[in-house]
Amino acid sequence: MGKIVRCISQLGDLTIMAVESTDMVQRAHEIHSTSKVASAALGRLLTAASMMGAVLKGKDSSVTLRINGGGPAGSVIAVSDSTGNVRGYIGDASVELPLNKKGKLDVGGAVGTDGFVTVIKDLGMKEPYIGQTPIVTGEIAEDITSYFASSEQTPTVCALGVLVNPETKDILTAGGFIIQLLPTAMEDTIEKVERCIKDIEPVTTMLASGMKPEEICRKVLPEFTLDVLDEAEVAYKCTCTKDRVEKALISTGEEALLEMAEDEETEICCNFCDKKFVFTSEEIKKIIKKSK
Repeated sequence: MGKIVRCISQLGDLTIMAVESTDMVQRAHEIHSTSKVASAALGRLLTAASMMGAVLKGKDSSVTLRINGGGPAGSVIAVSDSTGNVRGYIGDASVELPLNKKGKLDVGGAVGTDGFVTVIKDLGMKEPYIGQTPIVTGEIAEDITSYFASSEQTPTVCALGVLVNPETKDILTAGGFIIQLLPTAMEDTIEKVERCIKDIEPVTTMLASGMKPEEICRKVLPEFTLDVLDEAEVAYKCTCTKDRVEKALISTGEEALLEMAEDEETEICCNFCDKKFVFTSEEIKKIIKKSK
């Protein structure tokens, strides 16, 4: 299980949350058989979604992040519930690219920069909130930072990291943190944050050294006195059920269902967890009757 911790400064001028997401990213790798760069891209987005979901109010609230910049990885999607549990998938999980100029996995090259970051928040209201901003670098952390600044007018610092074993492709460490200024923040708060993060080491380095999320929060912002607001365990968790798949089938329309009914069995595979659901011809015919 991973862990997420959220803290607030004693002066109430900023919040910081950090998550250790190694297990959830490893589970995504196992489900989707992701390449090294695909693991890094999907893992970063899952990590960001977990932190963004954990602050939602309402038991049934959720947030969906989608990024597609026209790169070879295709669309990358991550969904989080209000407790920070996530699920996700990537268009081409097998994409391989040379390391970038910094000798790192080329997430930006895999994602591309000709497209948008889309954030959909389902807060249990009539219509979901949808925000969309142009992709900045495709490296994801910078794109999440840009989204918050443009769509939610919230000054934000986001750092995300996934360290992959180059031999086995297993996930060694994964995690991230998000700093957000509150309306009470003054100019000196901004200056202190800038000093704190100027030479901060990568989040994967901190995790590899054994640091926990709360310790990362305090390491990142040493000039601030922080109080823990809440903490929780988080995991990769899919919510698919046969009933939900049935509703999705209904949405395809009667013509598509009639075509499926011609086959003895129809197998539907969940994009998020690869679980397979089998519907017989008789079951499809019953679904058709329900849809009328």
